[in-house]
Amino acid sequence: MTRPFRRRVLYLPGYDPIPPRRYRELYRREGAAQATISGYRLDFGARRDRTGFGWGVTGAFPQGEAQADIEVLVWADVVAGSMGRSIPATYGQLVRTAWAYIGSGALCRLMRLRRGPVIAALYPIAVLLAQLAAALALAGLLWWAGAVWLHWLPGLAAGLAAAAALLWWFRRIDGRIFAYYLMHDYAFTAQDGGAYPPALEARIAAFADRVAKVLAGDWDEVLVVGHSSGAYLAVSVLADLIRSGRAPEDGRLALLTLGHVVPMASFLPNAGRLRDDLRYLSVRPEVDWVDVSAPGDACCFGLCDPVSVSVGEPAGRRGPLVLSGAFTQTLSPAAQRALRGRWFRLHFQYLCAFDRPGDYDYFAITAGPLRLADRFAGRAHSPGRIARAVNDWPGRKDGAP
Repeated sequence: MTRPFRRRVLYLPGYDPIPPRRYRELYRREGAAQATISGYRLDFGARRDRTGFGWGVTGAFPQGEAQADIEVLVWADVVAGSMGRSIPATYGQLVRTAWAYIGSGALCRLMRLRRGPVIAALYPIAVLLAQLAAALALAGLLWWAGAVWLHWLPGLAAGLAAAAALLWWFRRIDGRIFAYYLMHDYAFTAQDGGAYPPALEARIAAFADRVAKVLAGDWDEVLVVGHSSGAYLAVSVLADLIRSGRAPEDGRLALLTLGHVVPMASFLPNAGRLRDDLRYLSVRPEVDWVDVSAPGDACCFGLCDPVSVSVGEPAGRRGPLVLSGAFTQTLSPAAQRALRGRWFRLHFQYLCAFDRPGDYDYFAITAGPLRLADRFAGRAHSPGRIARAVNDWPGRKDGAP
């Protein structure tokens, strides 16, 4: 009896403080739906390797059977640690982050790629400023009323108290508005001009060690998946891994980046480490890299080649292959209507079921019997790929390879 194809998936989420079990629940729910739609079978259970957090899945496909162990590379604690900010501190982040993008010229260059993600980046600034304006207007109104009817001092005290209460209420309902969440996200990326903070560098090193340990196992494919901000972190993880000589050139290592926001980081002046990693990884034979995004996803740089737009076309480039998620074709009109205006849900569609599936199927990729390179062998970039180099910043100045 032929042994089932064996895959290890290491999933690197974006800037997200939610516990990793939510990704397991999402995978099981959406995977079951996709299997019903596409006519294959998925069975879910525990992982054989219990290191870290994850789950197991077995798949029966027309091409054969497969077993996969899926592990989440957790950095939610780093995310949560960057979000514990007071209201005044968040407004301080707003000023510093806006200046990081405007003062460096990054915002103008980003606008030359896709306006959707730039508008999404401006959303928390606009909302937080509107909230502050509303609070100040309320304070001014109560100050004026107090001065007319009583005295300006109690009116001022009442106005300041009401403004503080209103700002507190706005923050309390941010689970529906996401202004504070997005502000922390962009501020985290923009801190130190795009350089990775020490806590994140340490986590990237730990992830590289983890991938190296998995590669030493008996797997037919080791697939690293990076979603949103996790896409550029995955690039740095694998660049460090290959530089250290711990990735054999045997066709087993693959990278799938989904809904990337690479330019939000790589266009900043101090992101030379990331730009070098993009350039380096794009030419390496040890990894097969496919990037999937969709112009309909306003939270990502849809079909923007993460390497080309950041550093140009390196000599000897091998990846990534840039493909479209084609949401307008792979989602029915009814599904598209249901997702209209739900930016965050649409940004996670790469991890969900499609009711009109095309070439991209997250569950067939992660639980099926074909390697990523074999699945997309012979494919060309999607026609709408944006590959013009609009970034002016070079790589690192320390001469590191």
